[in-house]
Amino acid sequence: MAKILVTGSKGVIGSCLVKMLRDKGHSVFGIDLEHGFGEIGFEHEMTKTDFTYARCDVSEFRQLERIFEKAGPFDFVYHTAAEFGRWNGEDYYEQVWKSNAIGTKNVIRLQERYRFKLIHFSSSEVYGDYEDVMSEDVMDRVEVKQMNDYAMSKWVNEMQIRNSIIQHETESVIVRMFNTYGPGEWYHPYRSVNAKFCYHALHNLPVTVYKGHYRTSTYLEDTCRTLSNIVDNFQSGRVYNIGGLEYHDIEKLVNIIWDYTGADKSLINYKDTEILTTKSKKVDISKAIKDLGHKLTVSLEDGVKRTIDWMKDYYGI
Repeated sequence: MAKILVTGSKGVIGSCLVKMLRDKGHSVFGIDLEHGFGEIGFEHEMTKTDFTYARCDVSEFRQLERIFEKAGPFDFVYHTAAEFGRWNGEDYYEQVWKSNAIGTKNVIRLQERYRFKLIHFSSSEVYGDYEDVMSEDVMDRVEVKQMNDYAMSKWVNEMQIRNSIIQHETESVIVRMFNTYGPGEWYHPYRSVNAKFCYHALHNLPVTVYKGHYRTSTYLEDTCRTLSNIVDNFQSGRVYNIGGLEYHDIEKLVNIIWDYTGADKSLINYKDTEILTTKSKKVDISKAIKDLGHKLTVSLEDGVKRTIDWMKDYYGI
């Protein structure tokens, strides 16, 4: 059994990952931006000793350092905490750079002190304008241009981690996430395209579909199961693509959603390619399959239907 810290533990991936790690018998402590159940009190000492959570902003070094002093030491840290999303990065670029660049640097500085093994969450957006199959070594072979602030911040994170491995012999694994979706992803305007389209269809809201964009959507539970396996076969310096096998265009996704919900198809507005956004994400996931037992058990169609059913229940539709 390992003692594990999960940053961003109340997020869509973080909360699913915490559950799976605990189901495997690991001791898991979570941190996120809000107060929550099982929370440790710092100034007001409490009698409870089995704390499992603390409020913490990873971009604030004092807050993060206190977690390691009060709740550590940790064997592994899953660093999921980040400002997420291509357009979120444009509208809230201050938070993106503070959370992603400074926050990750804070995690690395504490890694250099406490020597825990780090699993860092990057993004498929780092592949930028690359147009071929996305294998993990692309950026070592080809000059790639990341096309937005979010993508750039995630590539900066990867460089921060690589530099620390070289300078301080830290041990880290990087995972690049490809369009994770599924039950548990509640709506806001910067969510994944899967969640946004499901929500809009259920609420009779219009959507814009950019033609000619391709993705490999990955069901949430399949993703988290694979991520939870990293502690069992941790190989420092490795980078893994965590993606799906069904390479599909966005038109197929929206058709599945509209057919299942029965929403009015006049709500769909088709446009040409979206500016400064990766057009095609065809991914090589062979390393994750080999090393981490990555397995896709839920098809796109079934996963979308499960997501819609969850949203109906969550929003009382």
